[in-house]
Order: sequence, then C-alpha cells, then structure tokens
Amino acid sequence: MKIGLIAFSGIRAASQELMDVGLTLPGVVERSRVIASMPSLSLLTLAALTPPEFAVEYREIHDLRREGPLPDDYDLVALATFTAQVRDAYTVADHYRARGVPVVMGGLHVSMLPDEAAEHATTVVVGEGERAWPRLLADLAAGRLQPRYEAATNGRGALGGAPVPRYELLEHGRYNRLTVQTSRGCPYVCDFCASSILLTPRYEVKPVDRVIAEVRRIKEIWPRPFIEFADDNSFVNRAHYKRLLAALRDEDVRWFTETDISIADDPALLELMRAAGCRQVLIGLESPAPAALDGIELQRNFKLARQPDYAAAIRRIQSHGITVNGCFILGLDGDNGETFEAVYRFAEQTSLFDVQLTVLTPFPGTPLYRRLARERRLIEPTAWHKCTLFDVNFVPRNMTPGELQRGLIDLARRVYDPGFVERRRRGFFEQLHAAGGAAPHLE
Repeated sequence: MKIGLIAFSGIRAASQELMDVGLTLPGVVERSRVIASMPSLSLLTLAALTPPEFAVEYREIHDLRREGPLPDDYDLVALATFTAQVRDAYTVADHYRARGVPVVMGGLHVSMLPDEAAEHATTVVVGEGERAWPRLLADLAAGRLQPRYEAATNGRGALGGAPVPRYELLEHGRYNRLTVQTSRGCPYVCDFCASSILLTPRYEVKPVDRVIAEVRRIKEIWPRPFIEFADDNSFVNRAHYKRLLAALRDEDVRWFTETDISIADDPALLELMRAAGCRQVLIGLESPAPAALDGIELQRNFKLARQPDYAAAIRRIQSHGITVNGCFILGLDGDNGETFEAVYRFAEQTSLFDVQLTVLTPFPGTPLYRRLARERRLIEPTAWHKCTLFDVNFVPRNMTPGELQRGLIDLARRVYDPGFVERRRRGFFEQLHAAGGAAPHLE
C-alpha cells in the first residue's frame, strides 16, 4: 500500500495590501522574501512510525499542483495544514475522497474542530498523532479504518518515545532550515496561544539522546544545516536544557528557537546556548506597554511582571552574541492608537536585531476565540483563511478594525525599512562590542 503525505506550508496574508508591503515572518526570512516553507515535522514523524510494508511519499501541495493533476496512485492520503490553509486542504481531501481514496487529517485545527474536518476527511485524528498512527495503519490494513481516533494521553505526552523523523524523504537542498522538536507545551497559558499546549497535557521534553540522534541524522543528509527547534518555549526545564546544550556543543550546528525573556537571568545558560550554536531566539514580548500585557495569561501575569526589565533583558541576551527576534502582537485589549509608535521606539531603543509584527488572531480552540465570541467581537467567526497573524478579523477594544490594519501596515513599512533595520543592527553590534562579546555567525 502507498501512503501520500501532503503538506500545506507557507502562509500568505489574505489582504493583498499586506503582501505588497512585504510582511513575512521576520526571524524566519528577511523582509521582502517569500516565506520560507519548512517541512511538516508531523508528517515526517508519522512516516517514521509507518511499518516497512507501506510505501510512503512526502510532497508539498504547491509542488504537486505545479506538476499537474494530483497523483492518483495513493491508497491513503494524510494531510497536514495550518488553520489559514485548512479550506484548501479540505478541497484536496474532497478531491481524493471523490476518487475513493481515504483521507486522514489531524493537527491543531482538526483537533479543535473534528466535526468540521469530518465533513471532508475519511478519518480525523484528535490529539497527538503519534499515539494514533500505528493503530490507524493496522485498521487500514485490516479494512476497518475508523472515522475518528482519539489520542489518549494517560497523563503523559508522546514526545519521549518519538522516533527520528524521516528527513531522507525530503528533497535535498530545498529547505533553508529543518525542524527538530525538543519540547512540547508551555507553562504560561496565554489566551491567544494556538500551539501544542492545546494538544499535550503538560510541558514535556524530549530525551537528550533522541534530540542528538535527530540532529546527526539531519547532518548525514545536509552538511552544516540550520535547525529550528520547533518548540513553544525552550529552556523551561533548565537542568535538562543545559545537558542538551552541552551535547549540542560538539555537533557544529547553527540553530534558532522560541523561548521566554527569563533566559536573560541565567548567564551560564546564555554562554552554553552561544557555545552550542544558538544564533537567534524569538521571544514573545507582545507589547512594550504594561496595560496591554495585563491579563493576557490565564494563570499568572508573567509578562506584565517582566515588562520593566524587557529592555535590560534584551541587552543581556544580545550581549552574548545571540540575536533577539522580538515578537509583538498588535490589537491587545490594552492597545490604542499610541501602541504603534511605542513598538517602533522600543525596537529602536533596544536595538532589537529582528522584529516580528503580528495582529491578535483568534484561532479556533483558544480561550481568546471563545472570549471574543462571547463578547460578539468576531467579525467572521469561521473565516479561517484570515488566521494568518496579519489579517484583522475581530473588533479591537480601543480602535476600529481598519485602524488596527492600517496601523500594522504603517508600522511594518517603518520597522522593515532597510535604513531602520541597519540602524538597529548597528546598535546591536555596538552593544556587543562594548560588552566584549564575540560577533555571531549570521550566515
């Protein structure tokens, strides 16, 4: 039997004006470049869990469409997609089902809205796919494929037993970075967060030896790769990550990850990160204004408590030669018309090496979505194609949707202006020199 693993990757804003401005995902690619598509780690992991009696093929949907009609030689198709492309994925699912090919869909969006996905997919997987995939394939082989598989957790995550993804299925040289997941979950429950915290019962780390095995497998195929750790919040478990960083130090790889501002408190950790090949961290600052941060976390006000130290913390991190990509969310309930200038000035004063601008986005399944629905502030409740992080699909508290969209566009033009980028980066290198730090390798 042959299984087609089809990934929907890359995000475009629904607004053409936003695309014309050149909004991408700074920190993944520079301004004015097309968003770098990264392979679907979930599909590559499922491939690794697939018994050898099944043939597997990994493809990107835009490649298949460029080549002509979709392949018709699959016995099963598994689709991986973000919310913004889910309608497109449903169209592909309908195509294959009309031809008698069973279709499996899973992931965050499907897990949050399984009944919606079931209108298009033969089978939906709710929860962590690794838990359900072996049973699903056994049922497929026996001719008893079920319409839904619930990935029972038993209070434990699936990451500890995850296999090395089938990186060899990828086209050599096609991707500008490859992904390795070292943890799932996050202890800070932000109301807007649509990440693995919705799938996993608690924060979980992958054993060090498994992470190193994945890194070495990638190196066998791509010499000196750039790796993105596909984590919601790396370094929460400091003791574990210090062991991992010590092991990574000998692997000669460069990498990027997402974390929180508290890493600035641990100079030993920062030294290990630098020595282990860390080039950049993305940190969800969300806003430079305390009023905007108050209450965005459901269990504690971590970011509000840290806000007075934001600037100094960024300087401490960047003084180790690790660049910071500061992520800001525009349209928080505490934001107003002054927010855009405040973000610009903060980026300037802190010499943030990279800046990621997004707008508050109500993803399905999040507390934010439920709250805005209760408050009747969703503009188009099921306009999933607008879940891009750039398109406004809700009514902000202190401005109109149009003012928020215009503010994003105007701020983006200023923040991504080449002169402003050069000024910030020059400030970074001046601070680094003053601190006696070694210049990072940014290639």
